[in-house]
Amino acid sequence: MSGPITIRPVTRQDFDQWLPLWDGYNAFYGRSDETALPNEITEMTWSRFFDAYEPMDALVAESRGDTGSKGQLLGLVHYLYHRSTTAIAPNCYLQDLFTSEASRGKGVGRALINGVYDRAKAAGSGRVYWLTHETNHRAMKLYDKVGERSGFVVYRKLF
Repeated sequence: MSGPITIRPVTRQDFDQWLPLWDGYNAFYGRSDETALPNEITEMTWSRFFDAYEPMDALVAESRGDTGSKGQLLGLVHYLYHRSTTAIAPNCYLQDLFTSEASRGKGVGRALINGVYDRAKAAGSGRVYWLTHETNHRAMKLYDKVGERSGFVVYRKLF
């Protein structure tokens, strides 16, 4: 990484750098080759970030060159707001977080999470939460520092 890290909303011009990060995120969770997400899902996910009627947003971490020039995307975070039966303000669900392998351990993940925290507070949300796989020990070292484990167990049924 050269220069400081900037956390900012994703723009349409970021697609070519966002896509390899998105693909890396999906590969990390075993969605590659024959289990890969269909292109339609990637295209819809990308379009939701720019649709004012969708509650889904995305931030990216970008390295800035020494001259302030546009740099390389180092990571992404996707989050959405939803209603709750236990609060008036919306909850913020941090759905996807991924940093490039080269940027891990350098504060990029923390900066992305803090970016979501800042936006959730500004939106009036009283809570940000996320899930991770129980084997994601490296990320959990960070998560244990920036959040607290809720104690809830997730159940699901796929159709």
